[in-house]
Amino acid sequence: MAELQEVQITEEKPLLPGQTPEAAKEAELAARILLDQGQTHSVETPYGSVTFTVCGTPKPKRPAIFTYHDVGLNYKSCFQPLFQFGDMQEIIQNFVRVHVDAPGMEEGAPVFPLGYQYPSLDQLADMIPCILQYLNFSTIIGVGVGAGAYILSRYALNHPDTVEGLVLINIDPNAKGWMDWAAHKLTGLTSSIPEMILGHLFSQEELSGNSELIQKYRNIITHAPNLENIELYWNSYNNRRDLNFERGSEITLKCPVMLVVGDQAPHEDAVVECNSKLDPTQTSFLKMADSGGQPQLTQPGKLTEAFKYFLQGMGYMASSCMTRLSRSRTASLTSAASIDGNRSRSRTLSQSSESGTLSSGPPGHTMEVSC
Repeated sequence: MAELQEVQITEEKPLLPGQTPEAAKEAELAARILLDQGQTHSVETPYGSVTFTVCGTPKPKRPAIFTYHDVGLNYKSCFQPLFQFGDMQEIIQNFVRVHVDAPGMEEGAPVFPLGYQYPSLDQLADMIPCILQYLNFSTIIGVGVGAGAYILSRYALNHPDTVEGLVLINIDPNAKGWMDWAAHKLTGLTSSIPEMILGHLFSQEELSGNSELIQKYRNIITHAPNLENIELYWNSYNNRRDLNFERGSEITLKCPVMLVVGDQAPHEDAVVECNSKLDPTQTSFLKMADSGGQPQLTQPGKLTEAFKYFLQGMGYMASSCMTRLSRSRTASLTSAASIDGNRSRSRTLSQSSESGTLSSGPPGHTMEVSC
């Protein structure tokens, strides 16, 4: 008869001494809430320290959603209205999120000493590998606004294998020309830094209307305790290099891209030009009416639905229910993107306050939008 061996059986999640099952469930729920609220980290890079907040837990075989904010904002003031929107919860349950604060932009950041050399936008992009290495994340889906969109694009050009997709809001890929510099200098003689940044973020119509949103962000920027730091980030943005996108050349974004801009937004022309320089089979263009200069703040619902569709086109969230965006007969979900991994497609989107109509674009699958 074979000799019996003692086998020790343990619980998969053993209770702490004296802990009841109910208490264990409450502790697990509290831990999950803490992860959803985010854990803040800082990492040293060759260009200084950078702070970022990680929300949620990594999902197997899924990239992290990686955000980068615009000048005058931090990750909360730039992205919280979007990521706290009700319909966005379906997305954030499926992806871990990494929200980066540019150096000196995080809450409670000390003012940099006089003469501090703030990183260029290219150097800010070079900080991203340090963040991903720290977190042991291999790929991302980038979501950037303004300066943040530029930084993520520069990173994608340098590290294309680590970027699965990009959502670029208000991107201006061009360096400032002489005329731009002259206009910027003249504006600086008559306008304060906060007013110049507000003119970068919002349309003149919005600023003239002085809505509650404008008043809120004017107050945030004007009374920011780190205004000197914000000015340094602003200067780096205005000294950016040209990304040199060229359709058909090697200098282009090789991942799926969704370009977003509000109708009559300050950067509308720049985004339209950027769309003309990117691969039409990989690029979606979403012009949103009634959204002003910051669609992630003013139209989080419409942007969430567009983001869901974008993720579906990449092969994620195939079962997601589209509540605001309706597909037209000319492009079903399966024709726009096959879930088996074929990620080549083109989409041109245009939204109005009542219904979306297809704007002229390259040949390929199209989609009507109803909002």
